[in-house]
Amino acid sequence: VQLQAFGGGLVQPGGSLGLSCTASGFTSDYYAIGWFRQAPGKEREWVSCLSRADGNSYYADSVKGRFTISRGSIKDTTFQQMNSLEFEDTAVYYCAARHGFCSGYIAEVNWNYWGQGTQVTVSS
Repeated sequence: VQLQAFGGGLVQPGGSLGLSCTASGFTSDYYAIGWFRQAPGKEREWVSCLSRADGNSYYADSVKGRFTISRGSIKDTTFQQMNSLEFEDTAVYYCAARHGFCSGYIAEVNWNYWGQGTQVTVSS
């Protein structure tokens, strides 16, 4: 399984960005996609999770109501829409995948596959 993350960039506070994660190698939709992020000088933290099989999604409190994770329009693509971006959202964002549902989604050890990071910078 391989994951490729796309999107990111520079945006002003209050602006919006979208991130995409394309998975290759899964034979069905029985897997979950999660997004993590790592800000400078901080540990990597979980952001969101989508169980592709049943459509259930979960969010960290810090992004709830601002970020939306969903199936993309292209097969095996998962999209994260990020609105009302704040300075604190500046980080390298990573997508990850695990077989099954979003169970134990916060702990990195529960994720089987990782994509490369993509930079999101919120700056005025």
